[in-house]
Amino acid sequence: MSATITPVDASAADTVPAPAPRWRRFVRPGAALLSGLLLYLSFPPRPLWWLALPAFALLGWSLRGRRLRAGFGLGYLAGLGFLLPLLVWTGEEVGPGPWLALAAVEALFVALAGLGIAAVSRLPWWPFFAAGVWILSEAVRARVPFGGFPWGKIAFGQADGMFLPLAAVGGTPVLGFAVALCGFGLYEAYRQIQARRAAGTETGTVRDEDTGTGGDTRTGTGAGSGNEVGSGNEVGTGAEGGTDSEAGGVVPARTPATGTPARTGTGTGTGIEAAGGARPRPGTLPRGPLVAAALAVLVPVAGALAALPLVDDSAEDGTATVAAVQGNVPRLGLDFNSQRRAVLDNHVARTRELAEDVKAGRAPQPDFVLWPENSSDIDPYANADAADVIDGAVRAIGVPTVIGAVIAPETGKLRNTLIEWDPDRGPVATYDKRHVQPFGEYIPMRSLVRVFNSNVDRVSRDFGAGTKVGVFDLAGTKVGLATCYEAAFDWAVRDTVTHGAQLISVPSNNATFGRSEMTYQQLAMSRVRAVEHSRSVVVPVTSGVSAVIRPDGEIVAETKMFTPDVLVEKVPLRSSLTPATRMGTLPEALLVALAAAGLGWSAFRSVRARRTGAE
Repeated sequence: MSATITPVDASAADTVPAPAPRWRRFVRPGAALLSGLLLYLSFPPRPLWWLALPAFALLGWSLRGRRLRAGFGLGYLAGLGFLLPLLVWTGEEVGPGPWLALAAVEALFVALAGLGIAAVSRLPWWPFFAAGVWILSEAVRARVPFGGFPWGKIAFGQADGMFLPLAAVGGTPVLGFAVALCGFGLYEAYRQIQARRAAGTETGTVRDEDTGTGGDTRTGTGAGSGNEVGSGNEVGTGAEGGTDSEAGGVVPARTPATGTPARTGTGTGTGIEAAGGARPRPGTLPRGPLVAAALAVLVPVAGALAALPLVDDSAEDGTATVAAVQGNVPRLGLDFNSQRRAVLDNHVARTRELAEDVKAGRAPQPDFVLWPENSSDIDPYANADAADVIDGAVRAIGVPTVIGAVIAPETGKLRNTLIEWDPDRGPVATYDKRHVQPFGEYIPMRSLVRVFNSNVDRVSRDFGAGTKVGVFDLAGTKVGLATCYEAAFDWAVRDTVTHGAQLISVPSNNATFGRSEMTYQQLAMSRVRAVEHSRSVVVPVTSGVSAVIRPDGEIVAETKMFTPDVLVEKVPLRSSLTPATRMGTLPEALLVALAAAGLGWSAFRSVRARRTGAE
């Protein structure tokens, strides 16, 4: 018996569809830009961490099924929408040029993520691969160029979020992956539900949900040849496929010339034919894509709940009373360094005031004191007067004190150094910042950069990087040191914990960036690090915001910006290691492997589709 197919409206095949309104071409670019803006709004100082979920859902809608070139462009728009407002503080004192250049370059990594997400979006279980691709882009951005720039990792916007416990499981990569996966999963769940609602209104019909070709509804009987695929992820017309099924249902193969359904073979049958000749019940769609969407949402939520026991602020090794000094700076901006002695005197004065308060019983005696980065930009090894005032303040408080200093040897590069200053023996140990900031502490390609911005010569002498991990033994407490910018790098903080740190200090100097959001973005990083490694974190900052953070990420004390202040708090000390600390880069490597597998699978399907089309 031969197969027959009767169109519902034969004249419709000859009807030329009306052109889409011009405004529709801007919908997806606008959505991509909006997704980036939502990501920015999810970051501190706003407690709107949950906005990252609709941001990734919207990004998934923008990218799913797009051609690779379109994915790159849409990703770049998302990157600009995210990074332009997030990094505006980089132009606080040097003008918009460096800010725009940095955002434009860093947005390229988001563009590459967009390309990769568009590629894997045609695969089964695509939200998992897409989230892996996002983490792959973050991993690359954290390493290149010039040692990387991980500012804006999705994890750093989740200090107040429900997924934060996952930082203790696998660090910032696992935390960021969970957020992206949940967002993509929400979009896919919505898409699958809408498809099933549409399918529920039809019985015994074949409905083409392909957004690239429009609707195509047919009824009749016939024999399928296996051209109809029930997975909802096969591409009908080529490698990059702007015509994959949006419904997750069945896409008939089409002849290249006419776009009409292609069926071969003989026999009888009714309704929807699935690959391999199996016939699902009329009006139904495969359950696999819906299950994948549900798991993409539920797995991150369940994982975060399961990780809650890892968030522990108990005092395994007792407690320590720590003081964080915020001396303040004479004025905002780049020129604060021109009054280096005033900055030093401010920190000396606050420390002496603390000593007087302790003596009078108005403040508890700290076990040790932490000064910020650049609290003494006068080299105390070369300047006896600076050494004398520091030594006097340390003797007054009577406990070991960490001083942030700029060391200027007669030859070679400057060093951004933390000095352990003992009240009896003076300076006894040092830590040189290992990851110095490009274009801030040293100028790559100085002669070229000078053409575009003369401010590079404000850094007249480059800083050099240290090589040793910083852990000071302060009155019996092992304190790990990550100076300012280093808090953004996973390895720079983890190294201190694996070397025995019971507490982490992040001395910083944010005066250059005025009253911008930068200091709050950086403070959120320290909150994530506290949970990641289950350590108290103390953040002394020259101009604020200084803070004391417990191992569960809670801020127990903080200062205001550009005010002199001292924080004195008792914090728990811990020595156990979280899974994130133990595994190091392994979780990130596994997520990168997931992304690579998805990209490889997508490439294989693309090549196979091209070969099949050529035959």
